[in-house]
Amino acid sequence: MAVAGAGGVGLAPRAHAAAPAASLPALSSPADRNYWRAVQRLFMLDKKVLFMNVGTVGSPPEEVVATVDRVHREVAIGAKSGYSDFADVRAVLAGGYGCDPDEVVVTHNTSDGMSKVLAGLGLREGDEILTTNHEHAGGNAPMAMARDRYGVVIKRVEVPVGNDQRAEDYVALFRAAITSRTKVMLFSAPTYKTGTMLPIAMLAKLAQEHGLTTLVDGAHIPGMMAYNFHELGVDFLAGSAAKWQCGPGGTGVLYIRNKVLSQYNPNPLPEFWPMISSSYPAEGGLPPRSSGSKESYDIAKYLQSVGNGSIAVMAGVKNVCEVWDRIGRGRIQDYVLGLSSHLKDLIVERWGVQSLYSPKDDPRLVCALTSFNPFRDVNDVLDAKKSAAFVARLKDEYGIVIRNSNFPVIGSSAEHVPVRVSTHLFHQSEDVDRVVDAMWELSGKMA
Repeated sequence: MAVAGAGGVGLAPRAHAAAPAASLPALSSPADRNYWRAVQRLFMLDKKVLFMNVGTVGSPPEEVVATVDRVHREVAIGAKSGYSDFADVRAVLAGGYGCDPDEVVVTHNTSDGMSKVLAGLGLREGDEILTTNHEHAGGNAPMAMARDRYGVVIKRVEVPVGNDQRAEDYVALFRAAITSRTKVMLFSAPTYKTGTMLPIAMLAKLAQEHGLTTLVDGAHIPGMMAYNFHELGVDFLAGSAAKWQCGPGGTGVLYIRNKVLSQYNPNPLPEFWPMISSSYPAEGGLPPRSSGSKESYDIAKYLQSVGNGSIAVMAGVKNVCEVWDRIGRGRIQDYVLGLSSHLKDLIVERWGVQSLYSPKDDPRLVCALTSFNPFRDVNDVLDAKKSAAFVARLKDEYGIVIRNSNFPVIGSSAEHVPVRVSTHLFHQSEDVDRVVDAMWELSGKMA
């Protein structure tokens, strides 16, 4: 120790070089197996397990894991602080999600984003939030707090399930439920329960006609769908960066419309306060929110700058978005939806179209989440214990990880508990064939 202390021998910090970006072959066709096998090799997933539950949690690419590790070490060695609005990270996200850097925030997760929005809206006693009966706790909990604290009214639309539905059905359901007291339209797209992609732009247009604020629980959108957030026409969208986007755990994405978009949302900006912030000016005095195509201030900065942030985690979020942009977000969307379509077709062949809780024939309502009843006796879908046993046995006996979900169904006195399968960019068509064969065999065993 004396020698090291005197001459510094053995104490110099090791250099931790950035992991090189993995190269990908040229894509010969949308379903080019060699290309997508190369994409699969970007990830560290256990090859002994077929993981098809990305709707719950994703798996970061190896280079992202290396980035987070490297920056964590740099922060530890240099005692670096993370008091920042991370404008460089937000700029990368904005490019990938079709919005501006002043409109996007890296949050902790979807629930965090939903809470930030509902806490920051200027809701008052008697104001009504119009939502659905298939919402996640990330939206239900802050809505309940707004109800109990401010006297806000929560009104729910009962949504359909299955293949026999059209995008226009949702517009009609919400239109019929709007009242003079309705202030906010809040809905999940897709719903995590059934994998139904509600028609966001159509519902946003309806909300604009009635002067309503739109808040979308888009937990599954980042990394799955190649949506341009501006073009959706919504006011707020909260999503996950750790599910389909495969970023570090504990990260989310929040979009906040911060300017008038003449083509997509010409309505005035809603009253919104950045409730959780350490950079909001103590003396107050922010200018009024923009009434034109240019923001009056960077509202995302105030929500992003909250004490000492994690430089390493933010570097990981930036890196994983760069990976997605390198592959191509539209290419990813087409691929994962193609696998989901293949999955639905195979389910219909084995179990029949009535087994689906996810739509398949209206392309405006599809995503890469597929929910269906795997049981030979259709009434077994009402048995929560049997559904849980199906998921457990699929993992123990076949090495395949999926999940189930429970939700109310119109006309049923009991909740349905089907299974849910996620198809992502690290899957191949043979993985879909494998999971269908395994589920069909297991359903026979459990009949």
